[in-house]
Order: sequence, then structure tokens, then C-alpha cells
Amino acid sequence: MVFSVTGINMQHQKILRITTQGKSLLKITSQVNAIVADSGIKTGLCNLFLRHTSASLIIQENADPDVLQDLENFFAKLVPEWENYIHSTEGPDDMPAHIRTVLTHSSEQIPISQGRLVLGTWQGIYLWEHRQHRHTRELVVHVMGE
Repeated sequence: MVFSVTGINMQHQKILRITTQGKSLLKITSQVNAIVADSGIKTGLCNLFLRHTSASLIIQENADPDVLQDLENFFAKLVPEWENYIHSTEGPDDMPAHIRTVLTHSSEQIPISQGRLVLGTWQGIYLWEHRQHRHTRELVVHVMGE
């Protein structure tokens, strides 16, 4: 397969700081789309990297909030918070948060076309806070293309 470069490759990077209110799923699609739009890149790739080990990124259903609630309920059963974990320095919710992050993602890559993220009709980008208390999370948004 042969690829040809038709334009000038550009890169744009921004750190998005997101304050959570404790354990929840926060839809961040519009904030990421705004950064993509500001980049001026029309065709390329958006790489998202969450700089934390007790929160994660997911791409998931954005129309029916029951899906998000079912995910939270499933993970609460899969990784209970009050197990007898060895690592408990930062509280009883810390180790379960690390396990949940391992089972999900700390990064995502999404294509860009016509200056917008190429997400499916029902897809949204979510920051999933796994800790009980409020945190400020840093998401590196790196956009590259032409």
C-alpha cells in the first residue's frame, strides 16, 4: 500500500484540566472536539492520554445514561472497594481505582476528518473517575495531521 502526503503535517497539543466530583463518568467529547477545531487540522489523528492511574478514558454510548449506570454497577461488583487490598496508603478506594484503570484505558486514539473527531453516532468520550473524592485530572490532547 502506498500513501502520499498532500499537505503539510502539523501538530497541536493542549492539556485539558478536568475537575471531577468523585466517582462518576464525565462526558468530555465537546471539550476534545473544541481542541481539535482550534488546531486547524482537517485530517489526522487525535491522541488522548490521561496522566493518572486511578481514572480512565472510555468511548461509550452517549444517548442512554442507563448504559453508564450499568457499567458503574458492573465494575462495582467486579472490583469491590472494600476488599482486603494490600495497597491502602491513599484510602480504601485507591487500589480498586488502579484495578479499574488497568481494565479500561488511560489513552485513546480517534481519527479526524473534516476538522472533527470521527466518532460513531452514539459514541462519546468519557473520563471515568474511579475515586470517591474530587480530583483534578490532566488529559493531554495531541492532534496531528494536515
